[in-house]
Amino acid sequence: MWTNWARTATCTPVRVVHPSSTDEIAAAVLSTGRVRARGSGHSFNDIAVAPETALDLDRWTGIVRADTETGLVTVRSGTPLRQFNADLHRLGLAMPNLGDIDAQTVAGAVSTSTHGTGAKLGVLATAIESLELVLADGSVVTCSRTERPDLFNAARVGLGALGIISTLTLRCVPSFVLQAQESPGRLDAVLEQFDDLCAVEDHVEFHWFTHSDRVILKRNNRITDPARPLSKLRQTWEYEVMENAAFGAVTKVARSFPRYTKRLNELCGSLISERSYSDYSHNVFVTPRRVRFVETEFSIPRETLLDVIGELRAVAAKLGERDHLIVPCEVRVAQADDIWLSTANGRDTAYISMHQALGMQYKAFFDAYASIAASVGGRPHWGKMHDLTATELRPLYPHFDDFLRVRNEVDPGRTFSNAYLDRVLGA
Repeated sequence: MWTNWARTATCTPVRVVHPSSTDEIAAAVLSTGRVRARGSGHSFNDIAVAPETALDLDRWTGIVRADTETGLVTVRSGTPLRQFNADLHRLGLAMPNLGDIDAQTVAGAVSTSTHGTGAKLGVLATAIESLELVLADGSVVTCSRTERPDLFNAARVGLGALGIISTLTLRCVPSFVLQAQESPGRLDAVLEQFDDLCAVEDHVEFHWFTHSDRVILKRNNRITDPARPLSKLRQTWEYEVMENAAFGAVTKVARSFPRYTKRLNELCGSLISERSYSDYSHNVFVTPRRVRFVETEFSIPRETLLDVIGELRAVAAKLGERDHLIVPCEVRVAQADDIWLSTANGRDTAYISMHQALGMQYKAFFDAYASIAASVGGRPHWGKMHDLTATELRPLYPHFDDFLRVRNEVDPGRTFSNAYLDRVLGA
């Protein structure tokens, strides 16, 4: 039985195929029934569920070719980001931006509009120069801005609804070092300067301990100096012992004694200390996450961020003790783009991610957040928890019907659909 990372979706496929070539992917697509590529399963909803034929692309990984002069790199779709980042680094290259988790496959990450943070940087899919897909009829096609541009506009964030991505060509950049600065702060002070920070910092985000006014402010900036990473001992202590083992113990206490969650939230926020180091970008962007959680995230117009945070503070103050969140809320930004189903399509965007440890109540806060986000045109992350349907999503995306038109052209029989896609795109 397959289970996603957050343990919110399970499935026992009729069959699992492990293709190791484009021909084998095409053969699987032409088999009887619906077909889904399930990636690494690092999702928080049922987007990757494949009840009939599940494609596990664990044998379809690695870089196909790379041009270190232009930065154009073609990679197989099943390559985990963790592996891709390491392979790029050996070539002297890097992705221009990353999220804080690297367990996803490259195709899975771009297909769900996964993002990092940076007011002048887009979601990961903005790095795509071209895609190769296996369509429902078994044909293998390439799309780019100049070749089948409508398919390209749809498939860069395609939710796995248009075909199986076989390879991606990404425009990467020379390897770069980031100076990382992490510091404790107070929510009001950070919000007051957040727009200014976004204007001058390459990457800025903050983590808010939702039942207090404490935050962790993270600023990462490109530098030309050599990397000066944390020592192995300090990395082990801070990331493995404190942020994972110790925090895991805190979540167990909160799960057993939810009335203490607010106090534990305040305590965790008060223990944050300054941290400054420099390292190659992928080592800074990515943070080990051993403690499992559930997550919902909405993208909102950046200009609404202060109002939305204010409403979330009001919700946090009213909730009963069993509904308090032990895991901090994360706030990030991205630049507007032109990808049809990108969560940043057409607008500079702020992202607010709400988390809760597995086994603890989250519905009251998540539902309240969904209502607040809806009031400002919030778009849910395609790979995280939400209840929206095609009817509710259509007005949020100017090119929603364009996407459906392309889908009807390349997959009229819904070979690649599942219950999640039936809900968000229409059956």
